[in-house]
Amino acid sequence: MSQSEASPTGVIHNIGYRGYDGERLSRGAITYGLYTHTLRGIFGLGRSAKSKVVPMGMVVVMILPAVVLAVITVVGSGQGQLTEPVLAYTRFAMVTQAAIAIFVAVAAPQAVSLDLRFHTLPLYLSRPLERVDYVRAKYAALTTAVFILIAVPLLIMYVGSLAAEFDAGTQTVEVAQALVGAALFAVVLAGVGMLIASLTARRGFGIAAIVTVLALSYAVVTGLQALVAFDADNPSMAGWIGLFSPMTLVDGVQVWAFGVEPSAPAGPTTDAAGLVFFVVTLAAVALTYWALSLRYRRVKL
Repeated sequence: MSQSEASPTGVIHNIGYRGYDGERLSRGAITYGLYTHTLRGIFGLGRSAKSKVVPMGMVVVMILPAVVLAVITVVGSGQGQLTEPVLAYTRFAMVTQAAIAIFVAVAAPQAVSLDLRFHTLPLYLSRPLERVDYVRAKYAALTTAVFILIAVPLLIMYVGSLAAEFDAGTQTVEVAQALVGAALFAVVLAGVGMLIASLTARRGFGIAAIVTVLALSYAVVTGLQALVAFDADNPSMAGWIGLFSPMTLVDGVQVWAFGVEPSAPAGPTTDAAGLVFFVVTLAAVALTYWALSLRYRRVKL
């Protein structure tokens, strides 16, 4: 047998690859596509049923109290027992802070940690997408998700107040204030959560770290505030302690900006203190965005 007869011959198969001659999306369109894809993924849309359990569960946990409060408001108003909502709109986020923290802890690693673990970042950047675009899309998606989580229950409470025939103008102003507060909560918590999640490719580690930071800081700060405000009778000093937790920080801004009662044991007691809370909030957002940009400039592809 000759060598040519013993050796296999190669065959070229035409499997139908064709060049793409359609529309080329712009950098902005690709960034928006990454934003919408991330937002859907945070709520488990387009993913397995198991992936929907925690995010949708937290949505239900947030909505149920709002529905109950709306029903109580309508019934109480009808019986002449209530003349205003049971719970102020600006206090809702602080009352439900545990559910919000869990949602952020699950959503942030879903948004960024899995990309690090499975090395999908090079696939995103193979298109005309810059690293800063990746950060902006992910940050915006997580911020939007947290805002939706807080805003939907607020709107349910608002509808309940209108059904109870409370003054529509007053209720509209108050819910608008709460929605501004919800936006601040969202951008601050999203920044903190995403920064922590970007430091690890392990989703479980990211979840544990975010819950620890948000829950522990809130517990320590409010505990110290209670001790200083009530036991030491120093509400001014207790208010300053609120700078050291994301939740009490934003609550302090609401107290200063809208003149509402603090949901924490203490809040800023002067306009100057309130202005400091606002400046620190803006600085926290800017710092987390800068840190995220720096982090992704150093990620190896």
